[in-house]
Amino acid sequence: MAREQWGTKVGFMLAAVGSAVGLGNIWRFPYITGEYGGGAFLLVYLVCVAIIGLPVILAEFSIGKRGQLDAVGSYRKTAPSKVWVAGGWLAVTTSFLIVSFYAVITGWVLHYMFGYLMGSVQQVESGGVEGYFLDTIGATWTPIFWLVVVMAIIVGILYFGVQKGIELSSKIFMPLLAIILVILAGYSLTLDGALEGMSFLFIPDWSALADPALYLAAIGQSFFTLSLGMGIMITYGGYLSRQTGTNLPATARNVVILDTLFAIVVAVAIFGAVYAIGMEPSQGPALIFVVLPEVFNQMAGAGTIFAIAFFFLVFIAALTSAISLAEVSISAAIERFKISRQKATLILGALITVLGVPSALSQGGPLSEFLIFGLPFLDFVDTLTDSYFLPIGGLIVVLLVGWGWTKRATLDEADFRNPMIATLYLILLRFIAPAMIIIILALNIFGS
Repeated sequence: MAREQWGTKVGFMLAAVGSAVGLGNIWRFPYITGEYGGGAFLLVYLVCVAIIGLPVILAEFSIGKRGQLDAVGSYRKTAPSKVWVAGGWLAVTTSFLIVSFYAVITGWVLHYMFGYLMGSVQQVESGGVEGYFLDTIGATWTPIFWLVVVMAIIVGILYFGVQKGIELSSKIFMPLLAIILVILAGYSLTLDGALEGMSFLFIPDWSALADPALYLAAIGQSFFTLSLGMGIMITYGGYLSRQTGTNLPATARNVVILDTLFAIVVAVAIFGAVYAIGMEPSQGPALIFVVLPEVFNQMAGAGTIFAIAFFFLVFIAALTSAISLAEVSISAAIERFKISRQKATLILGALITVLGVPSALSQGGPLSEFLIFGLPFLDFVDTLTDSYFLPIGGLIVVLLVGWGWTKRATLDEADFRNPMIATLYLILLRFIAPAMIIIILALNIFGS
């Protein structure tokens, strides 16, 4: 069976950007930025993305390009010993677990978008959005219904393969995402109070840098937002033709820059709107589901349009990431079990949906009292993957490419031509990135 490949370099880059731009940018980044002091967090985050995110994403691309297989197969083919293959299976497991609850949250977003289209959210009294949200996620059938809808869309796109499914959808969704985001941010900047929001976002409160938790959050966010340790970039790198001459350093750089810009522009749109009605941005995970709807409902006239556009934006961003996450497992199933893409997509899509049901029912629903290590099912899976599996997966990547491969192989697969930049890449890959990942893993395990 001939292995699928990207049709164009642009399609590959847009798909990689689509996998990175998701809930990590639009949901997670704004509320973490709000919790950790705005500009101070943004400054540390940018440093983390440059010295950790960029070398790790380039290393993942290199493994996939060299292996030309799924995440498991690429590890097996490129590693000096079989023990490294555990990294491939960990990546497949991590992406499978993440997409199961990611699709649940994406379903919440879709529910809100249709709620605004039908007028139900606008009718909620001031201060009552939190109750609306809790009723939504605490219901029995509503979260499951939207989970199934989201998974049906994901399966429908992946069913058609790399070029006609992932690449084509990325070429449509990513430009659309950028246009909507720029319009929302531009409108947000015209609101009264937007200047205060921009000051919070871009002017650091230097005292916030004394908080060790800020650095932990920044490193963790750089991993989550760039989809590192999930096997996505390895899988996507495996669809690269070795004859196309793709410039991996430039592609990795562009993915990181575009992903970061998306996150910052989203924060501009959100903080401008939040400050416009005198609310605080440090509202935690409830920011887009409770705080922002309150903001939208208080906007005269344009609030509903702003809300519909915003939740459509979040949905498209979440969908592109969920597609990438599901593709890791599907690619592995195709290679490991020698089955067709269509069969693998339907089977894995069904399994992910089934695993997503406990997450859908754990947030106030029938399974809310079913706890694992004191956490509801969704929170447990989120914590397990985000705090442990992702850093371990990232550590395996940098150790394999930085130390398991020869220096020549590492630089050749990464397509480096400039000796100075190549040397800097090796230093970051071999020393800085592993040290930072080990620190965040240790803090997650033993407590900060």
